[in-house]
Order: sequence, then C-alpha cells, then structure tokens
Amino acid sequence: MTALVRIAVAAVALIATVVAPATAAPVAMSVAPQIVSTDLGREFTVRSTIRNDDPSRAAALIAHLTVFSVRDGTYVDPEDWSSDRTRYLKPIPPGGATTILWRMKAVNGGTFAASILAVPADTTAAQAPLTAPPVRIEIAERKTLNAGGILFLSIGLPGALGLVAAGLRLRRRQPHPRRTAPS
Repeated sequence: MTALVRIAVAAVALIATVVAPATAAPVAMSVAPQIVSTDLGREFTVRSTIRNDDPSRAAALIAHLTVFSVRDGTYVDPEDWSSDRTRYLKPIPPGGATTILWRMKAVNGGTFAASILAVPADTTAAQAPLTAPPVRIEIAERKTLNAGGILFLSIGLPGALGLVAAGLRLRRRQPHPRRTAPS
C-alpha cells in the first residue's frame, strides 16, 4: 500500500505541473551605478537592466522609478527629480535584456535613494514585483552665504554710496560761475 500511495502522489504532482498555468518567466534586474555623488542642481543618469534568464519570453513589464529621502523630515517630490518615471516595456525574448536610462536632477541636498520597480503589465499574473537594490544618492548641499564675500559687500557698498552722496553735496555747494550775456 505504501508503494501505491507513492505512485498516486507522484501522479498527482505530475498532473499538477502539466495542468497548472504557466508562471511568468523569471527575470532579474540590476542598476548602475550603485552610488551617485553630485552637487545640487546637477543632472545625472541611473541605468537599470532587466534580464530574462528563462527559455520562454518574459511578459511585458512596467518599470517605475521613485525617489525618497533616507533622512526623516526631508520632503521629496519624485516628479521634481524626473518627469519620465514610468516606462512600458516590450516583452523580453529568452536570454535577452533591456536597459533603461533614468535621467534625473538633484533638487534637494542630502542623502536619498532611488528605487526601481518592475511589474507585469498583465495585472492578473501572480508575479511578485521585481526590484533592484536602491541607488544611494548623495547630494552636496549648497551654502547660501559666502562669509568671505560678505565683508566686501557689508563695508564696501555703504562706503561707496557714502562717497557718492558726499560728492553730490559738494557739487551743490560750489558756486557756479555766472554766465554773462554776450554784448
């Protein structure tokens, strides 16, 4: 009876694999660079590659980029960083890959992360979202006050205005030569 149970279990497992719906082809995603260091206001690019390592075609995917701060209290609007954050991808052939360039602009100073997510366009597919490790983005904060240049402005500008005002006063006090009418 034990051998009969084993055969029945094996037969059920074989039938389940033949009858079960096909699952989405396994895909893998990578990003480069892993760390971006830039200055405020600069543009930079992050590249994501989605690879199909399965012998069957990978379903059409939707890739989406989001940006968030790793520090509490820093407001981030991802649309300010990139206006083109959602991409609709064509199916990836077996053994093929597709690369997406995400153009971004550093709009806040501090430390941030960019995360890319890919999901099947067919929302009925029971496939977990595909993600890559987040890209760390370090943006040098711009100083708004240059202490070395403020001394000249704070002393030089009032001094120059004072000299102009004194010159105008002296000019008014000097007697003007009278003009005589020609005879």
